[in-house]
Amino acid sequence: MAPAQLSTPLNNAQLELLKLFSRDLDETDLLAIKRLIVQYLAGKITQKADALWEEQEWSNEKMKERLQFHERTPYDPEN
Repeated sequence: MAPAQLSTPLNNAQLELLKLFSRDLDETDLLAIKRLIVQYLAGKITQKADALWEEQEWSNEKMKERLQFHERTPYDPEN
């Protein structure tokens, strides 16, 4: 069976992961690496959300207001 052809080249992160996983890892190590990656990405998302929060000058009060705000179109039984 011929190897599958990639439509796009691998990026630098994918290449590094392939190097890392070129050796056998036990399930405990694999799980630990997955958790590290998730923690890293979650941290980046949190930083971006915090920056947006500051940029938009949001507050807990504004968020509570948004949770109560309804933009739904009223139901029209004729439509």
